[in-house]
Amino acid sequence: MSTETHLTPDAQQTEAPACNAIDRILHSRSKDLGGFSVRRLLPDSKQRKVGPWVFFDHMGPAEFAPGPGINVRPHPHVNLATVTYLFEGEILHRDSLGSLQTIRPGDINLMVAGRGIVHSERETPAAQQTTRRLHGLQLWLALPDADEETDPAFLHYPSADIPTVMVGDVPVRVMVGSAYGVASPVKTFAQTLYLEADLKTGQPLTLPDTVAERALYIASGGLQADGENLPEYSMAILKTGAEATVTATQDSRIALIGGEAMPERYVWWNFVSSRKERIGQAAQAWKDGLFPLPPGDEEEFIPLPE
Repeated sequence: MSTETHLTPDAQQTEAPACNAIDRILHSRSKDLGGFSVRRLLPDSKQRKVGPWVFFDHMGPAEFAPGPGINVRPHPHVNLATVTYLFEGEILHRDSLGSLQTIRPGDINLMVAGRGIVHSERETPAAQQTTRRLHGLQLWLALPDADEETDPAFLHYPSADIPTVMVGDVPVRVMVGSAYGVASPVKTFAQTLYLEADLKTGQPLTLPDTVAERALYIASGGLQADGENLPEYSMAILKTGAEATVTATQDSRIALIGGEAMPERYVWWNFVSSRKERIGQAAQAWKDGLFPLPPGDEEEFIPLPE
């Protein structure tokens, strides 16, 4: 869920863990997005990215009474790709390519900004007439240098297309990339990994170590790794090549992200790029009204922050 404020790395609470497989543990900080809050893990002052992942927000869970709810006005992105994944609720996506898609739980929605895209995140009129919940994750991927100016695209993958593999008794969804002998159909630009798993109390799971950089997020519940407690809403940054087995201390939902190491990126507002001057160009273009707005959602937009 994009914000309307200047995006800078947060100075979050971190821990030096006892588990040899864990480099550090991040604890989320709440961000008010107007009407509901998110927990932000990346970027962090001590951990700006994990592989190509440069942004990680946990939205909700939030409950909305009938009436207005999610209402993020059109705003631009460049040189990145976004991934939206919902546990509950729905979001109506519109973009400047003409895409109109209701995002529902279990779907993967990949928006490739490339040289530039504008989108909004709202709700359908039918949803606004009901009491409803919203709960999910939104992540940003930095594109490799050679792909930063690629053509923008919106790719929707229904829940039924996302593979699930049983690892012991644990169902693991391979959302992006490959793990446990299963490959996701979601398009990638660099070696990228994103898994989701639901563990029952006492169940163990050995995490794949097929990518250079990995981070484990506890979306609900709690885990233990080699005597180290990993509480709800924390993110464990794993050491490269280290074998890590976690055990659920209560029923838990986890997400594992990672991928190949990526050079540092400049991040400002909704823009991510390998080139500082590119962010300045994009900011000026938005200020000058040079980005096309989403068809059907052209009456308002988020202004450039001062």
